[in-house]
Amino acid sequence: MPDPSVVIRPARLEDGEHVWPLAKAFATSFTPERSAFDATWKQLVDVPDTLLLVAETADAGIVGYLLANSHLTFLANGPVAWVEEVMVDETLRQSGIGRLLMEHAEQWAKSKDAAYLALASRRAGPFYLALDYQDSATFYKKPLT
Repeated sequence: MPDPSVVIRPARLEDGEHVWPLAKAFATSFTPERSAFDATWKQLVDVPDTLLLVAETADAGIVGYLLANSHLTFLANGPVAWVEEVMVDETLRQSGIGRLLMEHAEQWAKSKDAAYLALASRRAGPFYLALDYQDSATFYKKPLT
């Protein structure tokens, strides 16, 4: 059961300072650069069709974040939503915060009339399966730099 003192809210410009350590810890195949993070954060806070949430507690401050977007597709006959990043402080995992972030993302995706919400995950498969997500594809990427 999630701690009732956890608040999930839209990110604000000033939250970037507290999200940076989480984003830095999240990366496995890239090394995030602070200057790029700062520039991107400023752009993402107010982008239409983008959801940027933070999880905040009174005691610890910002302890998690989620970044998602929606876009149009032919295959789904309209919009779909995609979770790009979801991260919870390592010391608070399995406390329900990730579940709360995903529930908020699902509600947002429904408000966008998305046919589905999807994501790619290498490390948290059991978490998403427990939230009723289905393993439905293999993720491929090709570095361009």
